[in-house]
Amino acid sequence: MPCDVFPPRLLLLLFLSAAFGASQGCQPDPASAYRFTGTVCRLTYPAAVVLNEKTTKVIEAAFQHARYPSMKGEKSVLIGKVLYGLDNLEIHNLTIGRSEFELHPGKGIGMEISNVSASFSGTIQYGYTSWLGDVSQSVDFEIESQTDLGINPKLYCGKGQVAADTSDCYLNFHKLSLHLHGNKEPNWLKKLFTDFVTFTVKMVIKGQGLTKYNNTVAVIDDSVFHPSQLTENRMLYFWVSDQVFGPMIKAAHQDGRFQLNVSGAELTELFKTNLTSAMPEFIRKCLETGSPELRVWSVHSPFINTSSDWGTSVFATASGQLHCGSQDTPTLTFVTDVVVDVTASYADKKLFLRGKPSDISVTEAVLPSQNHRLIDETQIEFIREAVEKIGIPKVLSVLEVVITRLLNRQGVDLFDIINPVVTPRDGYVVIEMDFGFPHHLLVDFLRKTLQ
Repeated sequence: MPCDVFPPRLLLLLFLSAAFGASQGCQPDPASAYRFTGTVCRLTYPAAVVLNEKTTKVIEAAFQHARYPSMKGEKSVLIGKVLYGLDNLEIHNLTIGRSEFELHPGKGIGMEISNVSASFSGTIQYGYTSWLGDVSQSVDFEIESQTDLGINPKLYCGKGQVAADTSDCYLNFHKLSLHLHGNKEPNWLKKLFTDFVTFTVKMVIKGQGLTKYNNTVAVIDDSVFHPSQLTENRMLYFWVSDQVFGPMIKAAHQDGRFQLNVSGAELTELFKTNLTSAMPEFIRKCLETGSPELRVWSVHSPFINTSSDWGTSVFATASGQLHCGSQDTPTLTFVTDVVVDVTASYADKKLFLRGKPSDISVTEAVLPSQNHRLIDETQIEFIREAVEKIGIPKVLSVLEVVITRLLNRQGVDLFDIINPVVTPRDGYVVIEMDFGFPHHLLVDFLRKTLQ
């Protein structure tokens, strides 16, 4: 039987490398591939040992009762079509007899999983339609299986996409019994179910594909990556180029993600920050209205540049409007150019961003209600200082929350991230860490991943 299925353990082992680290497989030799590399993941041997030792019982626990989404489709047969729908697909009582792995340098991970037993159940709706007429039926089914799986996956790419080649594998069924619940079990239907349901079960479990966002693509042809930039002292490493971050930031800007509105008591409280410049009278009166609102957004897509000396520098142009009360016309509009050196850290399942402004200039400041520009240098200096000491910290605090939520949606908070270190280098960032698997949290992670 063709091995086009990723078992859950293999998904865990290949997820990071399949998602991030297959660039060099696209070129005939590693040296050529390095120039086109944007993101790399290194999973060291100690990490693979932990994965193999810790996850067997967890996977068994996760699949004591796992459910999968419904699916529909059709298959052409003879002079008509077979229509089918699969609902309430569940896995019960999965057990793994033995699991072994071997790392093949420069190739991939070899795995042997023996004596895997599981029961599948669900409801299938099937029908036959042709010019002769239509027939439909709904049947509950159960499948009992016992298999051995050996697989040596290799990553490759073509047509701009990364995939896993699992042709070097075997899948032996020691037992595959199909039980249909109903009054009739015609032979042709049982054969169709045996072929279709086993294929469907494999495809449902298989999992991820590739994701594109707003057709934004990173074009990389001068990467500075080299394997020597990653050591083997930690369990897990990420190498991420500025050329990858750039398109992500551009996509977020185009999608309107870089917008922030602060109003009411929160805005008033922010302006209690101790500033050396005197607050202009029109801002003081605006805050006293009880319903002030500040709206800020990015004018252009921010640009980043990472260096060993100062971290990741963010170059951005932002525009803002200060509204007072119910006025439609803003009391103040301004445009500012900022350069901020940002460093990141991760602790207690939260991302922390620290910003050190290196350059801030107010390029435009207008009072629309009075129809004139601000030319008072004292007032402009207040806006500049407010951007530095109020605006930038507020934006970073919001980004901390948003990125932490994004990481948590991917299940990062379900793992023990041990002593993570983020190190900026010239043109890229290296993230290194060790990790652990709390039993109950990994069970939840697997369940959420497979929903």
